[in-house]
Formats: sequence, structure tokens, C-alpha cells
Amino acid sequence: MYTKTALFSIFAASATAFAPANSQVKSTQLNLSVGETAPDFSLTDQNGKVVTRSSIKKPLVVYFYPADSTPGCTVQATEFNASIEDIRKTYGAEVVGISGQGAESKQKFAEELGLSFSILADEGDEVRKSFGVPKAAFGFLPGRVTYVLDKEGVCQSVYDNLADAASHIEAAKDALAEMQ
Repeated sequence: MYTKTALFSIFAASATAFAPANSQVKSTQLNLSVGETAPDFSLTDQNGKVVTRSSIKKPLVVYFYPADSTPGCTVQATEFNASIEDIRKTYGAEVVGISGQGAESKQKFAEELGLSFSILADEGDEVRKSFGVPKAAFGFLPGRVTYVLDKEGVCQSVYDNLADAASHIEAAKDALAEMQ
């Protein structure tokens, strides 16, 4: 177990060492580009509820994160949770987080952090693949990308930054503000 942890730490550190300090990507390498309609999906959240993208008729922040209960992903989920009421009230938007772990992992992660938004189980990474989320850390880790969709599901913003998990919240809020 120590060896796995040490290797993961080395890969994570090497990925962040070469990451730009602030990289907002308007989709040059990602399959889902600004102006395209996001793929539809139906995934189960931490409460056993099935969330379908096309049934959400308001702006939607869809953020993909590497894994539940890891340091960066915990920061990102905590920061989104701290801003969720503002996002709902100010922008009339909803937030969902997506990663490849199962519903049981999502439930544990959400309980630990007291999350009040859906985090979705994408076992097999089919939704991640349909959005074209790139791998990070030289292909060893799932990427961290945030998409902001309008109420019709059209992508308005793409933000890709593995190293600075907290920056995704402000990037999402900036994109939501531009949509108003």
C-alpha cells in the first residue's frame, strides 16, 4: 500500500509541477467544444437518484474530477459546496460532479463532506469518454475539467486545470455570469 501511495504522490507531484499556473481552455484538445450540445447522460448520484442531463432545464455546471476522497478532489467538492447556494440563487444553475467510482464511494464522499449537490457515479467512464475529457499526468490520471452548459445543454465554457482544483469554482461562476 505504501508503494502505491508513494507512486501516486510522485505522479501527482510531477503533473502539478509542469501544469500552467492558470490555464483556461476554450477547448482545443477536448472533444466537447464551446457551442456544441453536451452528450446526454443518466447517472446515479450519492443518494441513489438518477440524474439525466437533458431533464435539467437550467444552466448546468458539469465537473469531472479524478477520484473521490483524494486531496484535490476534496478541495474542489468542498469549494463547490460552499458556493452552491450562491450558484443556484444568483445564476439559477445547478452543479453535478462526475467521476468513475461507484455509488457507494459517492455516498461515503458526500457524507464526509456534507455535499448538497449531486456527485455522479460514472463506472466505466462512459460519460467521461463521451465528453472527451482528456487524461492527465501523462495519461496516468483521469482529467479534471469543468463544463458550463446553458439551459439547452449547449457548452458555453470549458475549463481544464488539474493542478488547481479550487480555481474551477471561480471559472464556472465567471462563465455563468457571462451567460446572464
